[in-house]
Formats: sequence, structure tokens, C-alpha cells
Amino acid sequence: LRDAQTVAVVTGQQAGLFGGPLFTLLKALTAVELASTLERDHDVSAVAIFWIDAEDHDWDEVKSCGVLDSSMAHRTIAIGNPPGAGVEPVARVCLDDSVSAALTEVAAALPQTEFTPALLETLRIAYEPGTGMADAFGRWMESVLGSRGLIVYNSADPAAKPLVADLFAREIERAGETARLATEAGAAMEARGYTAQVTPHPDTVALFHLNAARQPIRTQGGSLVVGETVESKGALLERVRRAPGEFSPNVLLRPLVQDTLFPTVCYVAGPNELAYLGQLKGIYSAFGVPMPLMCQRATATLLDSNAARFLVRHDVQLEQLQAQDEALLNRLLEAQLPPGVDAAMQEVSTLLQERMEQLATSVTEIDATLEGATRSALGRMHDDVRKLHGKIIQAAKRKDETLRRQFHNVQAQAFPGGDPQERAVGFVHFLNKYGPTLVDRLLEELPTDMGVHWVITP
Repeated sequence: LRDAQTVAVVTGQQAGLFGGPLFTLLKALTAVELASTLERDHDVSAVAIFWIDAEDHDWDEVKSCGVLDSSMAHRTIAIGNPPGAGVEPVARVCLDDSVSAALTEVAAALPQTEFTPALLETLRIAYEPGTGMADAFGRWMESVLGSRGLIVYNSADPAAKPLVADLFAREIERAGETARLATEAGAAMEARGYTAQVTPHPDTVALFHLNAARQPIRTQGGSLVVGETVESKGALLERVRRAPGEFSPNVLLRPLVQDTLFPTVCYVAGPNELAYLGQLKGIYSAFGVPMPLMCQRATATLLDSNAARFLVRHDVQLEQLQAQDEALLNRLLEAQLPPGVDAAMQEVSTLLQERMEQLATSVTEIDATLEGATRSALGRMHDDVRKLHGKIIQAAKRKDETLRRQFHNVQAQAFPGGDPQERAVGFVHFLNKYGPTLVDRLLEELPTDMGVHWVITP
């Protein structure tokens, strides 16, 4: 980064407990791989940077981590609410003793492997009581990916704020313009049939003041309101220039802060981020900051070899597993039934329908009211046939418990609780299962094609 010719591939995420969900790792790996590709294919010096969103204050978003236990049950491990949690930026929130209890819970929940002891020791070093939540996250990410070239950056670093003081001052000088540009871009998106992702209030200023709590700033006539205090624009400009560390950008300005600090040529985003970043082009232009290319992060599901073979053997598509019912399992079991059973059931239903239709027509010559009774009887017979079919399926389930067990195992891996694995399961689970070489294998095997979801067997 000291070299003026160096370019950066940047990604980022909130400081989730124990690294957060799998997609956090996938984001970082995508950035590392793209930086490597830039160097190889374009002969430039490129680095991958992970931006910790340390000034976010959404504690509920970062306080927990999901894992799968030895029975493949999804477990949520959470820490408590230390002083400042949910009010102050996570960079200012220090871990309390509840993190030690969470580490004990993780140790009990994770299946024991040859990698477990070293993994837990590294987590304990990173997540010590008294450590800031963002700092702990940064230590952990560096331990996982630092040797692969990832630079982990804490966005609350006070040394960086003077470098973006002019950006903050520009936002105050033209208070409300950023919100207007985002709103106009959103309206243009909606006119094309898309949904605007960000709809700021017209009086929004894209900065927060960091006091005891994170205070929004808004316009009020020719003045500005910080929290509940009215200040002149001149007074606030003076504060920004004197103490830029007291301010932080909101979602509209954060990417510009990032791209002012770093020589960003590409930003790796999740699907939701890409949608809102599309509204920022005019804002980048207004501030004179070059807008980087946007690249969607790699998206993948990691399955063990048994689960992968199950999908191939039974011709199951991954997305079919998301529904948390047994409709797919029933179809798989039906496919395992002796050929004559299904054919016979179909034949019974068809013949029953045909004969009873004939009877319903004939009995009207005796008494017209008998047609309704005949059709009611037909309905009951069909119901009995369906019940019989259900009993056959249940018997097949009992007989083929292996298929049932395999199905639920694959479903638990791919969609725990119905949620996509990459959002529901922390990547700490996979490091415990496959070891530290998982990172290298993913760097070698993980395709970065945008818009394609991959199933990978580490």
C-alpha cells in the first residue's frame, strides 16, 4: 500500500462473533482471489483488504454464531450485552465474561476433530474478555487469512479520520445533497422496474456524531440538528475539521470513505449490497471519488462427500432441500418402491373413477338423488385409497431408514432450519471439520463467477 502503483480489492462485513457466517469467509476469499488474478493477469501490484464495519452499532447482528453439532442440529451460540451494546459502535464495546461461556459452549457443540484443540486456542486468544468486539474479530480474521495476504482494517481507526475530514466537511457543506442523489437514483431504478434499496429522508445528512451514543445528523432550515441539539453549519464544520474522529459515515457515505482511504479498483459485495451500491454512482461523482468496479462475492454450499453423493445418486437439486417438510423425501421413497406398487395404486384410482362414474350415470334412471350419494361414496373411496398410499409410504420410510437418515443429514447441512448454509452456519464450524487447509483448498477450487451458486466438497 505504500507503493503508489498498488491497487486494492476491498470487501467488508460487520464484526460477527467468531467470524460470523460462512459468507464472511467467502467474501474475504473472493477478494484475495481477485487480487491475485489482477496481479497475475494485469501485472499490477494488488492487495486484498477486509473492512471491518466497526462503527456499526447493531449488536444483535454480531452477538451470535451458528454451528452444527455432532447430531447435525443447528445451534446458536451467543454472548451477552456488555455496557454500550446496541448503543455505541461495536468498536467501543468490550467483551465481558459471557464470551468465555460462549467459547465453552462452542467447544461442547462442535464435533471433536483433530483440529478442535488448536482452533479453540486461537479463538480464546482472539476473544479475550476486555477486548473490543471489532478487535477480537480482526485478530481472528488475521489468524485465518493474514498469511494468505488479506489486510484486515478496523474502520474505527482514529488515525484514518483526518484523511477523510475533507469528505466529512463536504457532506456538511452540502447537507441533504447526498440523500437527494440517492433518492433520485432509487426513483430511476423503480422506473425501470427495480426496487430502491435505500430511501433516505430528505433531511438526512450522511454522517453520525459519535458521542455517548451514535447520533444522527439532519438538516433543519439553514441549521443542522445533531441528535436533539441544533447547531450552525459553521460550528459543525469547525468540529469536523478539529476532531474528525468524532464522526462516522452512514451507509451512503461509507463506501466513499473506504475508497478515499484506499486505492480501490474493485469492491466485493453480497447480493443485497450490490443492489444499494447501484444507487451511489451520482454520489461518487458529486464528491469526485472514482467509483470502483463492483463484483459479487462467491456463493457456495460446503457438503461432505456423503452428502454430495446423495445429491448425485438421487438426482436432487440443492434448492429442493430448502423446504422444511418431507415432500421431497416422500418422492424419493416412492421412487424406491417396487415398480408394481405405484402402477397398481394408479390403476386402482383410475378404475375406481371410471366405474363409479358409470354407476353414477346409471343410478339416475332409478332415482336422481342417488347420483349425489354415489359421488360421495366415490370421494370416500378415493380418500381410503390415499390413506392406504400414505400407509405404504410410512412403511417404506420405516423399512428404508437409511434413505431417511441420509436425506435429513444433507438437508441439515445445506439448509439448517430452512436457511441457506452460508448465512446460518459460522465458518468456524468448517475450520473445525476440515482444518486450516480448508482456506487453501477453497482458494484453489472456489470459482468466482458472479451469479452462480456452487456446491463444493472440501
